[in-house]
Amino acid sequence: MIQVRHLPRRFARLVALDDVSFEIARGEVTGFLGPNGAGKTTTLRILAGYLPASSGFASVAGYDVLRQSMEVRRRIGYLPESVPLYGEHRVGEMLDFQGRLHGMSRVERRRRVGEVLDLVGLADRARQLVGTLSRGLRQRVGLGVALLPDPEVLILDEPTSGLDPLQRIEVREIVRRLADRHTVLLSSHILPEVEAVCPRVIIIHRGRIAADGTPDELLADLDRDAHVRLEARLGGDAPEALRRLSDLSGVREVHDRGARGAFHRIDVRADEDLREEIGVLAVRHGWALRELSWRRATLEDVFARIALELEQEQVGS
Repeated sequence: MIQVRHLPRRFARLVALDDVSFEIARGEVTGFLGPNGAGKTTTLRILAGYLPASSGFASVAGYDVLRQSMEVRRRIGYLPESVPLYGEHRVGEMLDFQGRLHGMSRVERRRRVGEVLDLVGLADRARQLVGTLSRGLRQRVGLGVALLPDPEVLILDEPTSGLDPLQRIEVREIVRRLADRHTVLLSSHILPEVEAVCPRVIIIHRGRIAADGTPDELLADLDRDAHVRLEARLGGDAPEALRRLSDLSGVREVHDRGARGAFHRIDVRADEDLREEIGVLAVRHGWALRELSWRRATLEDVFARIALELEQEQVGS
């Protein structure tokens, strides 16, 4: 559905994209993850036909983005980070106006506007002026505009940027529902956002694709960092407690993090979650537990590792 091959983009001396390549199949929901300035928006603008690439190739639904731009635009819904809306329009009028731009008949516009308002949760706001809406509701209007022609592909650039936590949850739920009918490419620098919505993640850093896979695949290399964190009163016998923890089946390493008041802090790195076994050990030996938690790597850890490795490569080159 989306193909990108060896895509560069330069602005004078600034390299915004450096040989970017990826493919997204029909029906996939893919997160495009990276910090501000990584090249996410530049890539999305090229795919949406707003910006030409310096060279390379990009296509959407089999149409060349550069040579068949109008065909591409008929098949995508694009939500830019800064949503361009007319504040003097009412919500329904805004969507009706966009429908006219798409060449829809009056009957088709009436039907589709009603469907989209229901989908984005704005049916009760159809008569309200866009300029009086909160940022979260304006973001929904922008999403409605992108959805109006029922596009095959949705390109969403930072759809929850600037929203409060509740508004982010609401927009996230809308995106989840859209995944049943559309191919979705969603960019964000908010890692939990991507992890919650997208079965596949592409990480971009300094204009280069740094990783591509499911969250579980990206986390696999960091699974060795998973551990049980134990904080307990050990009754003055910390060395013996460390030995007993080390003897548990599956334990690879026991790291003594020292005492905090009367409580000792220990990280137990293992191949699996050993909280139950450690809890039994604590009961058997009378350790007073204050914390017993299982910690695994997150996408944030993956991104930090990738960014560090790329920085080291550039320093060494």
